[in-house]
Amino acid sequence: MWETVGIPAVEASVYEALIPQTNSTVEELSSRVNLTTAKTARALVSLSRRGLVTRLPGRPARYTAVEPSLAGSVLISKREHELRQLQQHLNKLNEAFHTEAPTLRHGDYIEVIEGAPKIWRAFVRVQRSARREVRAFDKPPYFVVAGKYGDEGPNFEEREFLSAGSIGYRVVYDQESVTTPGRLENIWEGIDLGEQARVGASLPAKIVICDDDLAIVSSPADYYNEVAHLVYPSSLLEMVCGLFEAVWDRAIPLNRSESRSNPAAALTNHDRQLLGLLASGATDAAIARTFGWSTRTVQRHVQRLMEQVGARTRFQIGMEAARRGWI
Repeated sequence: MWETVGIPAVEASVYEALIPQTNSTVEELSSRVNLTTAKTARALVSLSRRGLVTRLPGRPARYTAVEPSLAGSVLISKREHELRQLQQHLNKLNEAFHTEAPTLRHGDYIEVIEGAPKIWRAFVRVQRSARREVRAFDKPPYFVVAGKYGDEGPNFEEREFLSAGSIGYRVVYDQESVTTPGRLENIWEGIDLGEQARVGASLPAKIVICDDDLAIVSSPADYYNEVAHLVYPSSLLEMVCGLFEAVWDRAIPLNRSESRSNPAAALTNHDRQLLGLLASGATDAAIARTFGWSTRTVQRHVQRLMEQVGARTRFQIGMEAARRGWI
């Protein structure tokens, strides 16, 4: 935690051990933090320079901790100033990059990325480059190692952006992605943070679009060849953006906020997820895999929901749930 503001772990432990004490000598403090006297002394000297510790007059030398809220605010303010300076420097470098970069030749609008690790890093980089919005098609199989993020596919790098409210996310999930065991819970986490999510059938490729400036595209065939393509500003990029918007308009919303009324309070979390899967056209077998149920259990839950909304078909369940604002 202290490393965030540039305080090494050893110095942090010495400072925190000093806080409950009125004052301490080097020897007293070293026994409490289980460090040698020499290491403790060096840590105290460094902490004094940083303004976290004060040396009291007299012999032997005694030290007292500066009030944590005061010391912390100074450190945070300093780090924020440094980050602002770095951002200003990056902005200047970015301007120079675009000014000095040679004009792209025909065919230079596409960059080929090879190898799963490089492709995954490129997907992350495209998202982190966004200033306004990230648009994406989420389609398995994924380049990321299975289970690394608690499911078979990657979490988008959206969490920090959505929490800060700085970047918007619109994601269309392939029907196969939604029915992957454990994936739906992850999708709802993003929705709860503000992601706009929809479900589409048989998406053509994995796509992540950064504003209108950059996209990364990988088709199912590309996956097996471990290839992805970065698409820079061009008519091709405009086509990719247009494809996203066309699919987005036809996809089925998963967001409660996009419905016309509030969800029914009586619905359980499983009911809500089941309705979303039904609306997306998922089969009983796919739903069973998602929840770890038997097919018979799925059918029993579907029948209960049909009776609850007065529907006679699975399609009517999805339509009536959307009309009532349940999904």
